[in-house]
Amino acid sequence: MNTVHSLMLAGQLDDLGNSWINMFKEWATKGLQAGLICLVVVIMIQKFSLKAGIGALLLMVFALGLYNSRNELANMFTLLVMCASNTAGRVQARLAQLQAAFDVFGGRSRWAMRGWRLGPWRFGADHWPTRHGFERRWNQGHCQPPRANWVRLDELTGLLKPPTANCRLPVLAGDLPTFAFGESELLLQGIYRGPDGRERLVATYAEETLFEVGVGKTGGGKTERALAQAIGWAHAGGGLIFVDPHRGSWPRALPFLAHDTLMPRIALVDLNGLGPNSRVSSWNPLAMHQGQTAHEVVEAIADAYASALAWDDATAPRALTILTAALTVLVAVNEAACQAGQPEDQATIFHVRALLTDTAFRKAALATVAGRLDEETRSWWQSVFPTLPPDAFAVVLNPIARLAANPVTRAFLGQPVGVYNIRAAMDSKMIVWVCPGGNGPTDRLLTALLARDLLRAARSRRDTPEEKRVPFRPYFDELITLTGAAPETIAAMFEDLRKYRCHIHGMTQLLARLPAAVRLSLVQNASTLATTAGSKSAVAPITAEWGDNPSPDRVATMDRFEHYVSMNVHGRRIGPIQLRGPHLDDLFAAQAGPREVPALERAAQANAGALPLDQLTDRAAQQLGRVTAFLAAHYPAGAAVHLSKENEWK
Repeated sequence: MNTVHSLMLAGQLDDLGNSWINMFKEWATKGLQAGLICLVVVIMIQKFSLKAGIGALLLMVFALGLYNSRNELANMFTLLVMCASNTAGRVQARLAQLQAAFDVFGGRSRWAMRGWRLGPWRFGADHWPTRHGFERRWNQGHCQPPRANWVRLDELTGLLKPPTANCRLPVLAGDLPTFAFGESELLLQGIYRGPDGRERLVATYAEETLFEVGVGKTGGGKTERALAQAIGWAHAGGGLIFVDPHRGSWPRALPFLAHDTLMPRIALVDLNGLGPNSRVSSWNPLAMHQGQTAHEVVEAIADAYASALAWDDATAPRALTILTAALTVLVAVNEAACQAGQPEDQATIFHVRALLTDTAFRKAALATVAGRLDEETRSWWQSVFPTLPPDAFAVVLNPIARLAANPVTRAFLGQPVGVYNIRAAMDSKMIVWVCPGGNGPTDRLLTALLARDLLRAARSRRDTPEEKRVPFRPYFDELITLTGAAPETIAAMFEDLRKYRCHIHGMTQLLARLPAAVRLSLVQNASTLATTAGSKSAVAPITAEWGDNPSPDRVATMDRFEHYVSMNVHGRRIGPIQLRGPHLDDLFAAQAGPREVPALERAAQANAGALPLDQLTDRAAQQLGRVTAFLAAHYPAGAAVHLSKENEWK
């Protein structure tokens, strides 16, 4: 009896508890309805508007509908997500990205993965013992939650929008390809640290990296990053030229290029003349034995002069005309020497002085090549040249005299048959290191000649079908120094060379110090834009290209060797994202071969045809006699060149 009584008592208490709970629930429901009605009345009184009252009434109906359907709505918003990948860490990263995407629906509550965490370990649907239940629900489509949940009104507002027909997601940093050593399709960019804390080498596709710009203060790692990229490209079989006025990049790269497979492709053109037994390569800008087009050679040298000396048709029209006419004759002489099978008798740029000031040499040259000159050029030499005063030539000859006074540049430019041939280097995937001697007036002229020759050689690839043009990558360290010698040439490279599959990589400390033409072309066409830390005024032009996100303040406070980089992948921009610059000693430790460095230096000089400086200087001094002998041997019988004798000088 006591048991039955106790059961009855329990039942009565249960009914009593349910009645109280139901009573409070009904009070809450009715209170909500009453509160909403009061809200409608208050809004009508405050706004004095029937429209406002109707709007509030509709809102009340909508709110009551959501309240009455709370259990059904709770069951509607359940997601089962499964991610799979064969790359470690990518599954967690993708799931974290998906969870972050649902934050648009978040208010005071948010979507969260079920489970619990114990220190560094997390136990959720992807671990025992709940994984079996998840897989069963996934396979059978059982998405009802294990308990009722509330969905708040502010969480549903993200769904109250027109339906989205197409959703275009941005390219994420995690979608950058991973760099693999030896892959010619990839170009190293840096070290990326993902949301899961893992680091990996990221790259861009070589065919999409058309031009690249790196900005940063000295010691910030921009040259180290460029070297890592160039070394990786070289090991993948690519061709490049690295122009470094300070020469510091060559000894830094040596141990990582010292491989038997690379040595036949590496050439060093070092114009610093270091040590008592220095060796120098050779180049004749006027040479014609490599099949160059005559007018392109003349134009390249004249433009280089004009660029380095700030000549134009307004400031130095006569100097440009004299130089062009002299170069035209010397190039014609070289054409004749090559066709006669005597390329060793070609003239060099130092023979402009003899052509302008030595009457006998000029008469012999004009008579020998008269048939190769057009009527306009012959008329100028016959009619205009005799009227020029002697002091008209000083502006042309003074820069050549400075080149001749330096034994290194005289040896380099004074050889009839030079070894340096950048067009052949492009087509044969050579790895060429060029180290000009400095940034003085003479060095700027030499740099301008080299830069203009690079532009001419690249444009000459129009004789090759586009699909057969071998990709070639020039790297320009210290753009401030290089553009000081040839601003228009460098700007033209960033504008034109993509068509010929030559892709420029430029590094500079200050973008603002570059000439306007170079700066505009560089930023407009850059596929990759990178900056290290620096002053806010120095990095501001770069961050402005990114809409000041990140801000100059953020970039200025980065750690050393950190970079912000924007890149292109599949035609769409990624970033700017923060990367850590690669360090050669860590990245290419397995490729370092310090014991092979002496062998590589010997091979690089041999491939560049470098000979002792004294030997080349003596040969350059004797070249005028060889050219004079060639002209005398090919002087046409009975030829005459009409020059006013009173205007000739010895």
